[in-house]
Amino acid sequence: MKIKKVAALLMAAILTFSMTACGSSSADSSANTQTNAETETAADAAEATDTTAADGQVYTVGICQLVQHEALDAATQGFKDALTAALGENVVFDEQNASGDSATCATIVNQFVSSDVDLIMANATPALQAAVASTADIPIVATSITDYATALDISDWTGTTGINVTGTADLAPLADQAAMVKELVPDAKKVGILYCSAEPNSKYQASVVGEELAGMGFEVEEFTFADSNDIMQVAQTAVDTCDALYVPTDNTAASNAEILGGVSEDAGIPIVAGEEGICKGCGIATLSIDYYSIGYRAGEMAADILVNGADPATMEIDFATELTKKAMVSRCEALGITVPDGYEAIAE
Repeated sequence: MKIKKVAALLMAAILTFSMTACGSSSADSSANTQTNAETETAADAAEATDTTAADGQVYTVGICQLVQHEALDAATQGFKDALTAALGENVVFDEQNASGDSATCATIVNQFVSSDVDLIMANATPALQAAVASTADIPIVATSITDYATALDISDWTGTTGINVTGTADLAPLADQAAMVKELVPDAKKVGILYCSAEPNSKYQASVVGEELAGMGFEVEEFTFADSNDIMQVAQTAVDTCDALYVPTDNTAASNAEILGGVSEDAGIPIVAGEEGICKGCGIATLSIDYYSIGYRAGEMAADILVNGADPATMEIDFATELTKKAMVSRCEALGITVPDGYEAIAE
């Protein structure tokens, strides 16, 4: 009896184990089928994208942004969105802000080089210059650069850098911006151009716009500040001696636009600005580009470099194609300026 009872117990245990194993196998098979289906769906989606990381490679991209303000923030976001759209979870960003200090840009990009990142994004001229000084090997994609020839001191500019650098420019037609001064403030006699002396691309814009304004019959004078510490004093001097001001796409000015706005409004002096963020803070009008768009395009270029092996040295610098005349209507009204047809009101 005991032997039969033990045998029965053993048989029951064997049957239970077999059923459990079959159940586990069935569940695993079902899970594997679901996982395979998900993998195939993801693969199909990846196949539809021209720039998709091969073999699950994860790319590390270092982002060095000179300073936080509306235009540069939008460009960085566009860049990240484009790379994320192309690579999904296969891209990791190390995003750093230099708080307007060129020396900090150098520290940041040197850390990127030490970490051997796959690509460096440089947002604004000092960030680009620091990156170029730090590496000749890691690809660099820049954005918010007005003129690459000026930023990189290239005398025989052909549209490409010839080194490990490419990117997008924020240059709007400077002759058209100068014409806006004539259009909006036709009775002005003297126009001051206000910018930071530490930003070479600001100097470039000031020279071009100055020549255009002089050709229209305006007296032109440049007023430069070294940094944010003396911007109010220099601005006060400018409004005391000028009938109107022009402020280019200058990062220091962008970070201190409200200070410029306070000084100019107290004096009743209108400012035509190089971009929308500065215009919101102190200007009456601008011929503006979309910084998110140029950042997004830079991100697409970065994806092409990382995944397809595109050579930044031979990739042409890309420019914004959509330009819009915009005006701060309330500020124009306060100054007695009639906004002509064709201007879009900036949201206040």
